[in-house]
Amino acid sequence: MSNFHAIMKSIVSGVLLLAFTGGVAEAAEGLDTGDTAWILTSTALVLFMTLPGLALFYAGLVRARNVLSVLMHCFAIAAVGSLVWLAVGYSLAFGDGGSANAWIGGLSKSFLSGVGVDSLTGTIPETVFFMFQMTFAIITPALIVGAYPERIRFAAVLMFSILWLVIVYSPVTHWVWGGGWLAEKGTMDFAGGIVVHVTAGVSSIVIAMMLGKRRGFPGEMRPPHSPVLTMIGAAMLWVGWFGFNAGSALGAGGSAGMAMTVTHISAATAAIVWAGIEWIRFGKPSMVGIVTGMVAGLASITPASGFVGPVGALVIGTAAGVICQWATTYIKLTLKIDDSLDVFAVHGVGGVIGSLLVAVFAAAAFGGLGLPEGQTMGGQLVVQAIAIVAVAVWSAAATWGIVKITQVIVGLRVSTEDEIEGLDIVDHGERGYDLT
Repeated sequence: MSNFHAIMKSIVSGVLLLAFTGGVAEAAEGLDTGDTAWILTSTALVLFMTLPGLALFYAGLVRARNVLSVLMHCFAIAAVGSLVWLAVGYSLAFGDGGSANAWIGGLSKSFLSGVGVDSLTGTIPETVFFMFQMTFAIITPALIVGAYPERIRFAAVLMFSILWLVIVYSPVTHWVWGGGWLAEKGTMDFAGGIVVHVTAGVSSIVIAMMLGKRRGFPGEMRPPHSPVLTMIGAAMLWVGWFGFNAGSALGAGGSAGMAMTVTHISAATAAIVWAGIEWIRFGKPSMVGIVTGMVAGLASITPASGFVGPVGALVIGTAAGVICQWATTYIKLTLKIDDSLDVFAVHGVGGVIGSLLVAVFAAAAFGGLGLPEGQTMGGQLVVQAIAIVAVAVWSAAATWGIVKITQVIVGLRVSTEDEIEGLDIVDHGERGYDLT
């Protein structure tokens, strides 16, 4: 009898174990733990790009009396941007907009409504996808910080960034990555050349023009107060960008590997080209120049990173080093626009370069992964140009309106006296350095 009880106990235990493991397998069906681990890592890398990478990169480029204000701008945007993304941004970008889905997602996923621990996006949890995309929504308005340092009210930074995320970034993200009208046209933007760099670059030059020049621009402007901080921030950007581009494969496979490879090649190429041009023109290559070239190479390869091979990366990096450097000089000295830290020249122009050249170097003949089925190089170039122009026009028009609203509600520019005193003390009551 005891043997009978032991056998029955084993059978029942086996059935329960089978039922339990079967349920686990069913719940985890479609989930890839390797992909999930890589996107979790990429999410941390992209946030690392903003905090502390971009913050230090920008902080070193301004005067010492404004270093804390720039750090505060980047940090505060990371905080408020996260909440905006949770409340409405993610839903507007990736939700179902019903009859308006070509233009905007709906509000069905506001505050992650309907998203549970078992919800998947591809082979990763939707919560991980939400967080990964959140880091993009953080760094994009943070890039615009480089257009307006040393002269803007802190309240204006917060209001502008919140409105910009809702009105500019989220709809454009939906157009390109959320199944909107540019996605239907076949726009190629692997990691944000259009979604991130064109939007931020165009918006930067608009707000810089509306805000006006800094005191003494351009003749009496002092050089960056700490190229050391700028180099440290740039190094963090370089490392973090691997998550930005390779993470956009949304998996740990060959596409991610190639995206990482071409990202590094383009950055290295643009850095050397930029420094080489400085060496020839001025007799000395500068630290600020070589790291700015690196960032231009990263911005330019971003839209193409999942589509091109090493040859394409070399060409894109070279183009970025030459064209973006020319753009920085032209905008400041010829047009006399005080886009203070060259956001449009580096990110806007860089994003356009990569978004156009991907139509050429994605072709298998140049070692790329191939153009969309049935598409020619010329046809894809037209698609890319339409996307760039549409996003640029929307970014410029919407930014103009947002700046006007911000100016009326909280004011935009600090007084001349406050600008002379420095925003560290005026806005935050602190100093970056105690020099007494």
